[in-house]
Amino acid sequence: MYRRIKQILCCTLLLGSSISAQALSTPTELKPFRALYESHLDVGIELTLEAVRELRQQNDGQWLLTSTADAAIAGIEESSRFTLDNLQVVPQEYQYHHKVFGKRRDATLNFDWPNTRVTNDVDNKPWQMDIPIGTLDKLGYQMQIRLDLPSGKTKLSYPVADGGSLKQYDFEVLGTESVDTPAGTFDAIKVQRDRGEDAKRETYIWFAPELDYMIVKLYQIESDGKKAQLLLKKVESP
Repeated sequence: MYRRIKQILCCTLLLGSSISAQALSTPTELKPFRALYESHLDVGIELTLEAVRELRQQNDGQWLLTSTADAAIAGIEESSRFTLDNLQVVPQEYQYHHKVFGKRRDATLNFDWPNTRVTNDVDNKPWQMDIPIGTLDKLGYQMQIRLDLPSGKTKLSYPVADGGSLKQYDFEVLGTESVDTPAGTFDAIKVQRDRGEDAKRETYIWFAPELDYMIVKLYQIESDGKKAQLLLKKVESP
């Protein structure tokens, strides 16, 4: 169950036809936001939790994206500090903290772009690895999807520093769907995580153009058939 709750909480902090680029407005800047989500999880027991995502700009011009999810027995906190270069997310620091049944795990990634290298410090055991230009962290790629969707692309692919290694995250745009959430009904762009033909996990994320491509729904099916769903509950002024 420990591993199950960890996987589902990570999912909670996430995120057909082609989309016409002419029909969508391309964002030229990021806008701060604070969004509340409700989540219903199947972890062998029914688990309900609230997740909060917030984006704000700091005094030095850098952006900070934070994401938290809490339940009585578990919780995860993530943050990504990044800059923006021609609508390209450039991560500077990523932090991850989680606890399940009293057990903790902490990780910090610091990006050194002049040397194209990232330092991974997991539970106070740091090591370094080389990375290509354009590498993202595990929160930054979700922000990059929001910036890339208006281009009309139906295939999205990102190198991501994940778990001490460089992984390729691939996505496919499936089309648009009407999505009902506690925050209202939205015409959203449905995106599927492409894990390959033999993958046993499925992840779908819906992004709402009218909310600057904010995530309004996330649905994941685990390899054993258990499901998790995340729905937008409320958008607040930052």
